Parts: sequence; C-alpha cells; structure tokens
Amino acid sequence: MGGEERVSPLKNFMAGGVGGTCLLLAGHPLDTIKVRLQTQPKASAQYVLYTGTYDCFRKTISKEVSADGGCQTRRCETVLGLCFQGVLGLYKGMGAPLAGVAPMMAISFFGFGLGKQLQQSDPGKPLTHSQIFLSGCLAGVFTTVIVAPGERIKCLLQVQAGSAKSRYTGPVDCAVRLYKEQGIRSVYKGTVLTLIRDVPSNGLYFLTYEYLKNVLTPEGQSVSQLSTPKILLAGGVAGILNWTIALPPDVLKSNFQTAADGKYTGLVDVLRTLLREEGPKGLYKGFNAVFLRAFPANAACFLGFEVALKGLDWLAPSW
Repeated sequence: MGGEERVSPLKNFMAGGVGGTCLLLAGHPLDTIKVRLQTQPKASAQYVLYTGTYDCFRKTISKEVSADGGCQTRRCETVLGLCFQGVLGLYKGMGAPLAGVAPMMAISFFGFGLGKQLQQSDPGKPLTHSQIFLSGCLAGVFTTVIVAPGERIKCLLQVQAGSAKSRYTGPVDCAVRLYKEQGIRSVYKGTVLTLIRDVPSNGLYFLTYEYLKNVLTPEGQSVSQLSTPKILLAGGVAGILNWTIALPPDVLKSNFQTAADGKYTGLVDVLRTLLREEGPKGLYKGFNAVFLRAFPANAACFLGFEVALKGLDWLAPSW
C-alpha cells in the first residue's frame, strides 16, 4: 500500500484480494466475538451474557458444538472433530465480507493512489503527512460502497449465530430478504456510521503505514526494498492505531445495524441510548477482541498481499 513501485490495476486487484482474504481468515473469529460483545443486552446486576472476550469465545464454541444436538444425537468421531465444529461458529457471517474483499481492496488502493495523485503537483516532491492522511480518507470513502452492506449482513449473521433461533440461512439469503422486506435502504443501513468509522481511521492507517515504512527503511535504501517482516510490522502497528479511533463508531454501527426496525431514529439516538444505559465505557465494548485481532490480521493481510504480488510479478511480469 502506498509503496514506491507502481503496480498495475489488475495485479493490485488480485494481490489485494489475496491479502484481504488472509486478513479475514486470521481476524474474523475475533471480529465475531467483538460484534457479540458489542451487541449483547445491557448487563444487569444478576446476569450478563458474556463477561469478556474469553468467556464469549468459550460460549460460542460450546453453542456451536451443541447447536445440532452434538453428541446427544450422534456419535462424534473425535474430540478434535467437536472442536473443529465449534471453531466454525467463529466464522459465521464471513461470506458477505469475503465476497467483497477483492473489489474492496482494489478500490481502496485506487482511492489512496488517486488522492495522492490529485495532491501531488510535483511528482518528485514527497507528500506531506496531512496529504497522505487525506488520501487515506478518500480510500475510506471509496470502500464504504462495498463495506457498508457487507458489514450489515455480517453483523446480522454473527449476532443470530449466538442466539437459539436463526432467521437467515446465509449471506445471500440475508441480503435478498433485507432487500425484499425494505428495499436497498435496509441493505445499506448504517452507511453513515460506516463512513464515520472508516474515513478518519483509513486516513490514520495509511499515514501510519507510510510513516513507519520510511522510519524502518535503512539509510541509503529505497522504501521498495523494505523486508517483508518490516512491512508486516508497519501494517500491524497501523492496524492497531486504526482501531484506536475506529472502535467507538464501530460499536455504534454494530448496534444500529443489528437493532430491530424503529428502535433507533438515527446515529445520535444510538449514541444517546448507549451512553445513558452503559456510560462512555460502552463505546469500547469488544476492546480486547479488537486489539487482539488488529496486529495479526493486518500482518496476515500484508503477508498475503506481498506474496501474491511477488507471485504475479514472476508469472506475468508484463501485466
């Protein structure tokens, strides 16, 4: 992202898709836990559904194992088989974001590159930090078109997976039913909150990544020669800082997108209700899950991107 070398749009699209897929595979289980922690009912003095990240993880595994009756209705081959069945529950709702990964990454790279190009009057002059931040913000605007409906569907599937009753059979069924019941507005519910989350956080993400790449580059070498471990380090740290400012609007978005129709009149109502019921700390629900996920997920993303890009350069150098 934002490297010195130019990458063709096709290679950018394909390598970005691989990187995004790696990010989802590495980070989706903790994303599922994050959403369930964010959207669980208000804690009472007597009972709380999940007491924390580990408790949510344990209960999710347990519910998935017993969802079909577990060993009560059929003989299990091995304990490993049961564990695998439970772990699959952490990947509920991954179909929607996975389907949008390749175009989302391609559009993100395009948006960031376009932002840099529009602000760079002299190609030989490096961009300022504020210009890189604004370029990243533009990338966040571009990706929202794909991210918003994917997030809406993902959150609904993740939340229902933690309940006894399933309303949707999968991502496609969820999208179709949302559209049939209330039209395209229902599919894109939470778009404004997605923008509020992604625009500044993408700006900080790209700025941090570009800054750390320069800092980690040895004197006399080009940024394009930076080793993969250092790229992964830059991406991981950028991911953590990204979520530092993205988490509060993400909590609001998750609650708004999974709420029953008519529960909230808008984003201000979501914020007011959350602060009244849970206080400021309610804006940081899922904190542990988010920050446990941020570094390895972004590291996996950059590893997948770099490996795919090198493979494409080898297979089709003229593309």
